[in-house]
Amino acid sequence: MKPVPVGAKGKFEQLVETRHLASELDSSLAAVLSTPTMIAMMEQAAIEAIKPFLDAGESSVGMSIEVSHIAATPPGHRARAEAELTKVEGRRLEFAVRAFDDVEQIGSGSHRRAVVDAAKFNDRLKAKQKH
Repeated sequence: MKPVPVGAKGKFEQLVETRHLASELDSSLAAVLSTPTMIAMMEQAAIEAIKPFLDAGESSVGMSIEVSHIAATPPGHRARAEAELTKVEGRRLEFAVRAFDDVEQIGSGSHRRAVVDAAKFNDRLKAKQKH
């Protein structure tokens, strides 16, 4: 991994479609952007922030996320997540994350990722699948 500068930024955006709605998880829920989808967007924004700094064969894995989802987004709106690297401790990275729709900020929080050797990670996963 090349040195990743604090302040590195990434973003991810997408059109809110039916498959992204809370009502797709449970029909009793509102037909708005689900919290799991917003979280996935925030993770993707963090991944985008560090992609240029990963060496061949490296990847990253999510370690933790703590967010608030404060506003609803209807289908048909664009949703955007942004991540900014705030702390680096070796291969562990911490981000401030935020999400927006066409009208307002819809969420914010923090997210931690670890940079891993993809082959070693996959080997450990294969060993675990045998149990």
